[in-house]
Amino acid sequence: MTQDTALDMKDVELNEIDPEKQPMAIEDGESPVGGEKNGVMKVKLEDEDGGSQPVKFTGLSKEELLKVAGTPGWVRLRWALLVLFWLGWAGMLAGAVVIIVQAPRCRTLPAMEWWNKGPLYQIGDPATFQDAEGQDGIGDLKGIQQRLEPLSTLKVKGLVIGPLHVTSKDDPSSTRLKEIDQKYGTMENFKNLLEAARKKSIQIVLDITPNYRGEDVWFSQEMKTPESVLLTQIKDAMNFWYEKGVGGIYISGFEEILNPHELLPELNNITVNHSTEGKARVLLISSDPMNDQILNILNDTTSSMLSTSYLLGKGNETDSDLGERVRQQQEIAGGQDKILWAIRPRLGHMASVVKEKLLRVYQLLLFTLPGTPLTLYGDEIGLKDLPGQPSRGTYMQWDNGKNHGFSDSAGREANELNMNTTFKGQEDDKTSLLSLYKRLSELRGKERSLLHGDFTLLYDGAGALAYGRSWDQNERFVTVVNFAPETETEVSITHQNIPEQCSLVWSSNPEREEGSSITVKNLKLAAGEALLLKYPYSA
Repeated sequence: MTQDTALDMKDVELNEIDPEKQPMAIEDGESPVGGEKNGVMKVKLEDEDGGSQPVKFTGLSKEELLKVAGTPGWVRLRWALLVLFWLGWAGMLAGAVVIIVQAPRCRTLPAMEWWNKGPLYQIGDPATFQDAEGQDGIGDLKGIQQRLEPLSTLKVKGLVIGPLHVTSKDDPSSTRLKEIDQKYGTMENFKNLLEAARKKSIQIVLDITPNYRGEDVWFSQEMKTPESVLLTQIKDAMNFWYEKGVGGIYISGFEEILNPHELLPELNNITVNHSTEGKARVLLISSDPMNDQILNILNDTTSSMLSTSYLLGKGNETDSDLGERVRQQQEIAGGQDKILWAIRPRLGHMASVVKEKLLRVYQLLLFTLPGTPLTLYGDEIGLKDLPGQPSRGTYMQWDNGKNHGFSDSAGREANELNMNTTFKGQEDDKTSLLSLYKRLSELRGKERSLLHGDFTLLYDGAGALAYGRSWDQNERFVTVVNFAPETETEVSITHQNIPEQCSLVWSSNPEREEGSSITVKNLKLAAGEALLLKYPYSA
């Protein structure tokens, strides 16, 4: 090999050589030659002629790193870090366990069926709701199906329809509980309504009150005897309609039965037998006044039966003992899942018996009392009864078109009582009764304290009522109402679990600003004022 060839070989960069064989430093006593570029130190090797070539500095080799790592100092450091890591991890685990153990336990949620989750909407006689045919001026089953979309905006969970069956006033021989009166439509129309409503997550509850055109709904028959022909008809009809797919059965007039404990368990068993997972059925019964026998039956049965309680008595006047009745009924009925709150017995619109200033008071009561609200069609907009009610029904008013959107028939007379009361006219008005209905319905459906929270009576004075609703660690609510439409009143709430300051959710008094802080001690209410307050859970 010549000298030139040897020099050329030394010009090769050391990164082409095995990294473990590359030189790591300059010999002691030698001065570095070359320099550092881009983080890589280069040194030069002298050739045979005294020249030098650059060499890259790459750090310790694998063997040298292993040798250093095995020294006592590094071994002790690694063990110390390992011990600190596991001690820290164990400490965090112990802290998490302490937090979990000391944290308040969540209450078990009660079983909730579809009728517990939102309001029920009572259409009653379809003849007054919507005429789909548009010619005869009589509402029908097709008309109800036609109006499912606006009804779904109310967040209702069920429609109480009927009675629809064939009957003549006070004539039991003409009563056929399993046949639909042809003026309302056909069985095919009913099946189509069931399917369309189901797609909107709305159940159909059918009213099969026998003599609904007469005064005595039972045709003066003794219903407690097993051999009663009418009782057999009712049980057969319940089985029939449950098999057709209805979500519930509604029967009124139980205040006229002397021994309901001999009848109701039978009817309830039919309902339970038709309830399957995902297809729960409910039996709704109406009785005014509610007697202890029925309340005790409710307490002894499953949650598939509800009984109506009324905010107004037969005299259509506010009861001064409403708060006490609410408390007693909840205790006797064994819980709020058995109570169906309505305005008054039989059909009749709220705006006809309640002064306009109190309409919002009763809407708030319906949606915040413990139980399921039942509202009559048109109550969401303040519809009033026509003179001669109930023989002449008030037709529903949807818009400002012909016959207010109820029918194209020319046979409907003008209704001055409800001239400016329409569903469409209130939809975009945030201060309207309809907007309040929608807001309360949505609020009740999503707030656990209002959905199934505990009830606490806070104030029950002359003309005023206040109560609280609370559930576990969720936000709590307080309802305060003044029943006097002409005079102010003062309510003082001093309860150990309620703070002096609450936040205003809603008030019928426009002078109060939503979200503002309200002092519940010595709280002055305007005439006919209703307000809903809230406060956070505090452990």
